[in-house]
Amino acid sequence: MVVLTTSTMNRVMVVELALPAVLPGFLVGIHYGLQMLRPLFGHGSDGGRRRTPYIVAGMAVLGLGAVGAAAATALMGSHPAAGIAAATLAFMLIGAGVGAAGTNLLTLVATHVDERRRGPAATLIWIMMIAGFAVTTGLAGRFLDPYSPQRLVAVTAVVCAVAFVVSLAAVAGIESRGTAKTSGPETSPRPAFRAALAEVWQEAQTRRFTIFIFVSMLAYSAQDLVLEPFAGLVFAMTPGETTELSSAQHGGTVLGMVLVAVLGPLLAKRLPVILTGLSVAGCLGSALSLGALATAGVMPEMFALTPLVFALGLCNGVFAVAAIARMMGLAREGAKGREGVRMGVWGASQAIAFGLGGFLGTVAVDLAGQILGKGGLAYGVVFAAEAVLFLVSAGLARHAVTGRQVRAVKTGGATRLSSSDVVAA
Repeated sequence: MVVLTTSTMNRVMVVELALPAVLPGFLVGIHYGLQMLRPLFGHGSDGGRRRTPYIVAGMAVLGLGAVGAAAATALMGSHPAAGIAAATLAFMLIGAGVGAAGTNLLTLVATHVDERRRGPAATLIWIMMIAGFAVTTGLAGRFLDPYSPQRLVAVTAVVCAVAFVVSLAAVAGIESRGTAKTSGPETSPRPAFRAALAEVWQEAQTRRFTIFIFVSMLAYSAQDLVLEPFAGLVFAMTPGETTELSSAQHGGTVLGMVLVAVLGPLLAKRLPVILTGLSVAGCLGSALSLGALATAGVMPEMFALTPLVFALGLCNGVFAVAAIARMMGLAREGAKGREGVRMGVWGASQAIAFGLGGFLGTVAVDLAGQILGKGGLAYGVVFAAEAVLFLVSAGLARHAVTGRQVRAVKTGGATRLSSSDVVAA
């Protein structure tokens, strides 16, 4: 559902309707801004200890938002102001739906998947997401030609209906009604959202991991809108060649994810340490690849671009899936019954970083171009800055899961603080 709004409708607004490119950027920014609600959605499911109702409801809201966005895009052709107003509301629904479904999907995996299988689970989730993007864009693109506003709405509605039905089938039976509530400390009375959020934020480990996610995902996403223009400008690649370059990067990313999925079960006895080590290694490898790209901006004749981009994708894949798998494990540590809030905080941090990353990357290229001249040196400065962010991320990853996780434990009517040991990286 999301890929139609970020790619197809984005293109229609800019090309077919000749609207400013800042409009879809603003609308996508609204979608990311609503991700701030992720902790609230996680808190809601923590109370009932059931995640699937929030996943189903989130997918329904997302579907309504996507169809509404298609209708609003069609309306922009005849009534731009009304269409933009309708699109604003639609993208708010998209953001809320993604936040509710995505947060509780990851929380469901964190609470229902054995520790040894979280790495493969994270890999499967990510690969299926990429596969969903590919299948949707391929099939929808075929049925959208010849383009018309009515056809855009119809194709979007069919995609959303199919995706929603598949989602219902996917989560059916995973949580039985009998497991909605359990006895013991895991289902202590649910506090107000602000109290639960404050309780989770007091956990030093949670704060450190939140900062790690933000910095690393900022570095991860800043390259998205920069790499292909760099290849065309500095290496004189055609649009078709830069598209193939992007394919090489995604191929490396998938391979990196698969490596994490394979190594995890083989080294299950020291899995937390291994996942932390893989996160650090992925960040360092990404920094090294970006450093090479920065050098290539100045001395392009010294480098073959495709292997560099493949290596960057490989390291990105290792870091991303290892970090997600570790996140699923950490969600269960600390105060019990707060897994959804904890996962929501991390999801919000990731979404904000993604929203800022692409924007700041392009701004940095423009600013560097004004100072240094439009060319490889300007891109090299941006790649070097991303490399520094990944180096910082490696240090944060190394310390994000060390020390002792402080959590609140109910004792009678009072609340006292205790600590639980976590594995040092």
